[in-house]
Amino acid sequence: MANVVCEISVTQAPLAAQASDIGSAGAVIDFWGVVRPVEDGREIKGIDYQAHCGMAEHQLKRIAEQAADRFDLKLVIVHHRIGFIAVGEASLFVQVASLHRGEGFRATQWIVDELKKRVPIWKRPAFAKATAGKPHLTSISTK
Repeated sequence: MANVVCEISVTQAPLAAQASDIGSAGAVIDFWGVVRPVEDGREIKGIDYQAHCGMAEHQLKRIAEQAADRFDLKLVIVHHRIGFIAVGEASLFVQVASLHRGEGFRATQWIVDELKKRVPIWKRPAFAKATAGKPHLTSISTK
């Protein structure tokens, strides 16, 4: 993994696109994960994301480094937001730079899939209409 930039964060701050030095890359892929208005078939106001921040950052770094090696990336940025995120706002930003677009697209999908499997971040939807029963808390790996 020579000269690869891997930047990760778990933050409460709103996410913003990154201006990055991509060097010899021929493709830069930006992916935004945005809170959609429906969760489990029900209308929501937003999602409250919680995380074990230290472990989440550790796992994100491992995923970024593995993606860089596996897909020959020049750059990997993964920022995940925690706290309450309203419908239409971004909860995830991933940027990769690669020599070719195919590797960049495959790497981006792999990173998001691995994040959902391995990173200790949980979500609790805030439903638009309250219902009786237990609160709904799921791992991000369920969707």
